[in-house]
Amino acid sequence: MGIKGLQSFVQHSCPTACSMVNLKSLADKHKSAHPGCTPTIVVDAMGCLRTWYTPNNWIHGGQWKEYLSSIEHFIATFQTAGIKLVFVFDGVIEQKKRAEWSKRRLRDNIEIEKIFSFLKANRQQPGRNMFFIPSGIATFTRFALKALRQQIICTQVEGDYEVAAYALQNNCLGILGEDSDYIIFNTVPYFSINKLCLDNLVTLMYSREELCMELQINILDLPLLACLLGNDIVPENFLDSFHRKCTATYHSYRDEGNRRANVIRAVASFISRIRIKQDGVGEIQKMLPSRFDMALLQKGIESYILPEQTSPWVFQSSHLHDTTFRPESTAFQDQEIVQIALEDHYKGENTMICNVLCIGESDCSNTLEDENDPQIPGQALIYKTARQHIYAILLGTGSGSPDTSPMVNEWYVYPGNLLQTPERVSVVPLSIPGGTPTARSLWLSKDLDIQRRRFFTFMACFHVERWAEDLRGVEVHVAATCCLLIYLAVQVESLSLTDMEAFLAQALCLPGKSSSQLKGLQLPFVDSRAVHLAFLFLRGLITLMGANCACGYPFLMMDLMPWNTFDGKLFHQKYLQCHGQKPLEEIIERN
Repeated sequence: MGIKGLQSFVQHSCPTACSMVNLKSLADKHKSAHPGCTPTIVVDAMGCLRTWYTPNNWIHGGQWKEYLSSIEHFIATFQTAGIKLVFVFDGVIEQKKRAEWSKRRLRDNIEIEKIFSFLKANRQQPGRNMFFIPSGIATFTRFALKALRQQIICTQVEGDYEVAAYALQNNCLGILGEDSDYIIFNTVPYFSINKLCLDNLVTLMYSREELCMELQINILDLPLLACLLGNDIVPENFLDSFHRKCTATYHSYRDEGNRRANVIRAVASFISRIRIKQDGVGEIQKMLPSRFDMALLQKGIESYILPEQTSPWVFQSSHLHDTTFRPESTAFQDQEIVQIALEDHYKGENTMICNVLCIGESDCSNTLEDENDPQIPGQALIYKTARQHIYAILLGTGSGSPDTSPMVNEWYVYPGNLLQTPERVSVVPLSIPGGTPTARSLWLSKDLDIQRRRFFTFMACFHVERWAEDLRGVEVHVAATCCLLIYLAVQVESLSLTDMEAFLAQALCLPGKSSSQLKGLQLPFVDSRAVHLAFLFLRGLITLMGANCACGYPFLMMDLMPWNTFDGKLFHQKYLQCHGQKPLEEIIERN
């Protein structure tokens, strides 16, 4: 997200607008200036995930115990320096950014195809230049941070807006992330996560004031600059002719030999000329294409205006940052349940559930799956039936006719889906005695037997209810694994008994492994099908978590986390051993 080329421009063309700073020193100064106030940095968690994932192995489906240790070390470093961290996660994709989201997902599909081509040709993990972050990492990271007693916020609007607003309203030390939009927001200082050296807490800080001096514009002009350069709301390709006009009339004392840098300076020069005119907006409209939607420009500018701030370029407020969640506009009417879901959502518990209840929508990004393997359908299709059961619990089943059946708009990535419009997905009732229970009955009931009913309903979402009593008697991580594997065995015909044995061996051996032991595992080669199955299993864990929320938490959520249930490298080892017909004693490590 953000403005293409802006951070690079600041770093290379505006040397006074960025500087290396020591966060501990800044925190000490902040504490002296504000006695009794703990220096706090707001972390754009979504922008930090790639930096936090430090394990060398990523192709196998995630090294989750290693990852947990990495996050723990990150937090401890800041605590030692006396800095509190508040982690903010995107909780919703606003409709104005859905088109850009879809474009990125389709581009990711191309990169994923290249990864599998590499795997098949080389049978080893690609270089970091092809790095693809493990599936579900944002969801799992929220719970990792909760386990480490950190404060997290899951947003009800676009994440970068809430980060900027929270930081300003709470007088925070700064924002840590990697998004050029933070140069535009009129908020606290912005620090780079990519440039952070954790050993000494030194990183790059961007200065809005120095950037404005360099470009000869005002801080209040930055939102307009962002929109006229092109961002997630105003597509850059809508502005091509405008950029050509600006550069044609812009005469600089230097040519940086960089087209994007010249465009940035030219657009800034245009703004500086018109900002003193009475009808600056009219001047902008004259320069833009005749069919350009000025309301789009207006929305883009407003997206940077924080609470209680104003802008000389806003000529009609559209309340762009009202919460995306509007429960009164769905078919769902149980407001008490909606309120519970909203509160849990803000605390990072159930993003999927809240989106379904409040806006009738669900989405899922890319995962590492081989589109050229016809024997394994897309994970979005494999888990669709389970999701439809979850929707039935949350939204009800209507009066029994197709016309009254609640529907959910799904934006799920799978082969052949161009993501131009959402897929309208109907609820599917559970085939269990008494019919599909409601969210109210599962969430709020005080019956002594309610946990058993929650567990049974959870299993029914995956068509495993006939084994519910058997699974209640085994360890939670094993019960969850078995539930998922039975469901997959029915949904994916190509899964073999040997595949199942590899998953089970992994689940049985994982509890006795430390992160260092898992890190030290050596694999002879990488099997592309094992990679595909590992990521399929990870997406299954996310679906289990959604069902767990919908059913009133028959499991503790932490028990479903991958550091308790799955390690990609360990599964890969077991997969190779099982398919290599190694002795059972060796596979289960004589356990």
